[in-house]
Amino acid sequence: MGHPDNPTMTISAIVLYLLLLSHQTVSEEQVRQYVIGEKGMNTTLQCLDQPVNASSVLYHWKKDGAVVATQNPSNPSKHLSILSNGSLRISGLQFIDNGLYTCESQTKGGSSWQTHSNIQLQIADGPTSISLDIRPATPLKNGTVFVIKSSDVYFNCSSESYPSQNLTWTVENLAQDNPDKASGSESALEFSISKIQPQDQGMYTCTSQNTLSMTTVNKSQEILVYYASERHPECSWELANEPSDVLFICTWHGGYPVPTLHWDEVFEKSVIAKGPMINSTYQETESLEINVNRYILHDKEEVKCTGHHVTGVEKSCSFKLAIPYPEGDPLVFALEGSNITLICTETQSLPPAKTVWKKMDDVINNTLKYIVSDDKPTYHLTIINVTKDDEGIYYCYSENPLAARELEVVLNVRTSAGNGGAIVGIFVSILVMMIGIVVGVTVYTKRDRICIGLGFSPLDDDRGDILSLVDSDEEEEIFHDSVPQLPPLTNGHATTLVEIHIIPSTDHDDNADNTEHTDQAHPDQTEAVHQSADW
Repeated sequence: MGHPDNPTMTISAIVLYLLLLSHQTVSEEQVRQYVIGEKGMNTTLQCLDQPVNASSVLYHWKKDGAVVATQNPSNPSKHLSILSNGSLRISGLQFIDNGLYTCESQTKGGSSWQTHSNIQLQIADGPTSISLDIRPATPLKNGTVFVIKSSDVYFNCSSESYPSQNLTWTVENLAQDNPDKASGSESALEFSISKIQPQDQGMYTCTSQNTLSMTTVNKSQEILVYYASERHPECSWELANEPSDVLFICTWHGGYPVPTLHWDEVFEKSVIAKGPMINSTYQETESLEINVNRYILHDKEEVKCTGHHVTGVEKSCSFKLAIPYPEGDPLVFALEGSNITLICTETQSLPPAKTVWKKMDDVINNTLKYIVSDDKPTYHLTIINVTKDDEGIYYCYSENPLAARELEVVLNVRTSAGNGGAIVGIFVSILVMMIGIVVGVTVYTKRDRICIGLGFSPLDDDRGDILSLVDSDEEEEIFHDSVPQLPPLTNGHATTLVEIHIIPSTDHDDNADNTEHTDQAHPDQTEAVHQSADW
């Protein structure tokens, strides 16, 4: 016998023990079964490895080591019963039925019980009461709900399950590459989508799976993402087939679902139902067309179309009716043999007018002679190789359902000779004007000399002043006796003698003697002024 402290013997003993334990465990696993039952349901546990002569065998079943059912009991139980083949019948499973069940048999008259099978019974419940909560969402009559674009949406799923469960949110949408949204093992699962978009709409499903029984329950909810168009409705109109009708068109594209469009009530009694045309002023559509009698329309009247969307958004379009007013140059000149373009502009009419060019009552179309171009709101008429025959009145004719207006354009055609005469006339006019300007400037700058040379001086009815300029070198002797001479200047310059005579005016010749007499009698009335000046 070896020493008890021999490490080799100790290790061998441990290995042998582990091998025996492993063998025993495998044996127990071979006889043990696992049965899962649903709460409230019925189940049968089979008794395995029964004897060959089963008619002479008695059975009983133990739960967790205690006998819970026997054959032919004095007080039969409706919950637990043993069948003729030894199986255990359990009706209306409850959570208290969880446990390890053992089937044992004994031959009649025998004293020992033989174990045939060990069955582990587990009770599962659910998932039940699965519910969805989506906020904020508005239910529709068909069972779907909608949310508004760019809002924050919260999704919650809850369920009851025993002993545990797995919850998963998925969405069935072709736009989603990954359908899984969220998953968890709690009793409730919540996730959110921030600023939800149209590509997020689809069928959202919450799946609850019991972790024991693997029973799966689904609940789905279709989510629609609604949004109104960011644009405003557009109002327009067209001339209808009938002269007395006008077609009003209101469109509002870009929203989901389609909006409700409504024209003014002023049209409700004037709508004309014809063919496929919509004959109501109130429709759920992206485009609402109505026929209206044009005679009820008035200049400056405002018409309006209002769009309502289920999300609460309301927008409208309107315009004021206006009659046409074509504008342009009413008088145009052209040189014979050249090309001329007549221009007309029409920007005022609402609805927009139809504008054409006319000569007399005939509409002008594109030909080798005429080129008509429509560059709204400007309309051109080009006349090729203008001749005298093209001279006359042309009309820019604009018409809308309210009225028709026209602009008269008078075309004057001039020949080459006439054009030369006009050029010569213009040249002569310019030349005469320039000569007049030169003469005027010259007269103005020399006005003092001209006035003196022409003898302009103020004359009084009673008397006149005589101004005499006398050269001192030549005429000094003449006035030497009558007028004293100024002393000579030291610088040797000549002296100018100025003499002023006051002579009374008279219309008779015999007054001359009286005048001379008066001068002698009153010598102080004659003044001689001598002034020297440098020449």
